[in-house]
Amino acid sequence: MKAAIQKIPISADQAFVIRELRDPYFDPNWHFHPEYQLFLVLKGSGTRFIGDSIAHFEEGEVLFTGPNLPHLWRSDDLYFQEDSPGTHGLVIYFGEHFLGEAFLEKQEMHALRQLFHQAHRGVEVVGATRTYLTAAMQRMLTLEGFDRVLALLQALHVLATSSEWRPVASLGYSHAYNPTDADRMNRVHTYVMDHFKGEVRLSEAAALASMSDSAFCRYFKAHANKTFSAFVSEIRIGYACKLLAQEHLSITQIAYECGFPTLSNFNRQFKRVTQETPFHYRKQFLNPHY
Repeated sequence: MKAAIQKIPISADQAFVIRELRDPYFDPNWHFHPEYQLFLVLKGSGTRFIGDSIAHFEEGEVLFTGPNLPHLWRSDDLYFQEDSPGTHGLVIYFGEHFLGEAFLEKQEMHALRQLFHQAHRGVEVVGATRTYLTAAMQRMLTLEGFDRVLALLQALHVLATSSEWRPVASLGYSHAYNPTDADRMNRVHTYVMDHFKGEVRLSEAAALASMSDSAFCRYFKAHANKTFSAFVSEIRIGYACKLLAQEHLSITQIAYECGFPTLSNFNRQFKRVTQETPFHYRKQFLNPHY
């Protein structure tokens, strides 16, 4: 198991680090680190966990996360097979004072300060701003020195002055994790992701966390900002959203494929999470003018 706090090798003589990621699957470990992170998914799909948010991710996603915000991009099962189609991403790491401790205090940096504040909940970028950042991040790979720093500042400025983004974690979400928490949560995440299509047992999750059932329920709600059963349900709903965007399975088949015991339970849980029925979700996704 990897360390909870991701070690990002930003040397003292560098403003930031940009990495190109090409692996069978994205890092499956739930983790956090003190740097800001700008992440672009160029290839791959799966389920992402950011703070208390659970959602499906696909190619083209751009996320900006703040310091010590727990996160995980869990690739779909097919990426863990021997014939994985592979994933591809770009990630940028930089510290809060990457341009000097007093830089953000300048009057001209007001919009950037606001963006950094929003990043503590995570920011999902959409629309034309996402298109711009995708191209800008790919271009940064070809730049060096001051040109690369200038390109990052321009990208952050565009994001800071844009309205094409939405917060990820819920309002008021707070996190106070340590490496022990991350290790426990990693074991629980792995267990649920491996079993959500079938039966997920509270007792097994509690045992993985080395806790009694009741202690685990209290612990999980305090750290995930939701009950364990709601967490499992949201993972199943996220997978259902992916299947509903396709046409080869009926809604009833999707309900059972995602681990729901009955169609009525699936419909109820789906509406609780998405505020709409599976039928209307599919209609709107496949026919935006519906």
